[in-house]
Amino acid sequence: MRQYDLVVIGAGSGNAVIDDSFAGLDVAVVEERWFGGTCLNAGCIPSKMFAYTANVARTVGESGTYDVDAELTAVRWRAARDRVFGRLDAEREEGRRGRLEADSITVYEGRARFTGPRELRIDLADGAVDISARQIVVAAGGRPLVPPPVADSALPYETSDTVMRIDAPPRRLAVLGGGYVAAELAEVFAAAGSSVTIVEKEDRLLGQQDESVAERFTELARSRYDLRLGRELTAVDGRPGALRLSLDDGSTVEADMLLVAVGRVPNSDRLNLDAAGIATHDDGRIVVDGHQRTTVDGVFALGDICTPVPLKHVANREARVVAHNLRHPDDLISADHDLVPAAVFARPQIASIGATQQDCRERGLDPLVGEARYADIAYGWATEDTTGFCKVLAERGTGRLLGAHVMGPQASALIQPLVLAMTLGIDAVTLARSPYWIHPAPTELVEKALLDLGL
Repeated sequence: MRQYDLVVIGAGSGNAVIDDSFAGLDVAVVEERWFGGTCLNAGCIPSKMFAYTANVARTVGESGTYDVDAELTAVRWRAARDRVFGRLDAEREEGRRGRLEADSITVYEGRARFTGPRELRIDLADGAVDISARQIVVAAGGRPLVPPPVADSALPYETSDTVMRIDAPPRRLAVLGGGYVAAELAEVFAAAGSSVTIVEKEDRLLGQQDESVAERFTELARSRYDLRLGRELTAVDGRPGALRLSLDDGSTVEADMLLVAVGRVPNSDRLNLDAAGIATHDDGRIVVDGHQRTTVDGVFALGDICTPVPLKHVANREARVVAHNLRHPDDLISADHDLVPAAVFARPQIASIGATQQDCRERGLDPLVGEARYADIAYGWATEDTTGFCKVLAERGTGRLLGAHVMGPQASALIQPLVLAMTLGIDAVTLARSPYWIHPAPTELVEKALLDLGL
């Protein structure tokens, strides 16, 4: 059995663990599918490249709002797809080659599963190999969840892993799910010409967002898509290219293609963790402590397979923590998950950090609420935005920021001053009144929301 100093399972964010400081160690990387992980190949990056393309298409289509005569003749889907994945597939192969050619790094392209606390069997295309290691990092990620009515139908469906690589947008697309993946991809395909129906079991889209955001986004989505809210899928039948979705209220949805976007599950069930004694939560996430250590000595985990916040920037932070802790066992550091910002690149764009209004209510808090609309600032006049807003929640008396939510153009950038303030402990009054806020710029939206707290 070949023994290594370090084995990393998963070459997404797990690949970021290994830097020059590990030179001289005998290291192995095991990757079953994609170097670069979900983010590079089927997640964050391609979806945002498509989302930007969709935004350009929508801008052309709405140019009359700005007294510009322009006509959208087509979104050249196949050309856009080839542009996106031509770049990203090349990036993946470059990363793969870099590891294959690296000194003291062995690459296994196959599936790893534990046979002991720090022992693995790797199933390769031409057989299997058994290895062991002094230290192991589990960064095997997750995959789209497919509910039984879809899986049992034996009919074709797409997920975020596959749908961006199709040859052409369908005429009728049914989207199962109402979270951020569903919201982003629904807009991508609607802008490309698909008629979109969204089936969501909750009464609002983006239900994890602040209630003001979820309500307003749902209202806007209702004007663009056929929304079937508060409904659950009971069966899928028909034939490929002519699907019929049956819902629990007796209604049906006809579609040429089904996109399943109801969430993701960690890949822990594929690793034979019991053989290693690695504990998991009820939802399948690997149990880790504050230093990313599992319940087995010498085994760490990071990213979607263990984190409570399955976002790429969180996985990258955890990778830095693991890299440090592998090298410095007597000086451990940890990843803080308390204040993690997030964005939804739909139309309109959404960004958030911290508590929602419903969170505060559940905790028995009565926060101050400040709100400003894009329509109230000069930049909003320029963009003719009548629906976007910024909402901030602050503790009474102290002005400590509890949460912030932005919906509208450039939301993912506008949230950042609030992210910095909450992370660094800057109160609302100091943030609003100490720095200059450029006029007329989109950031005035944040300033006005802070001032609206009345502190």
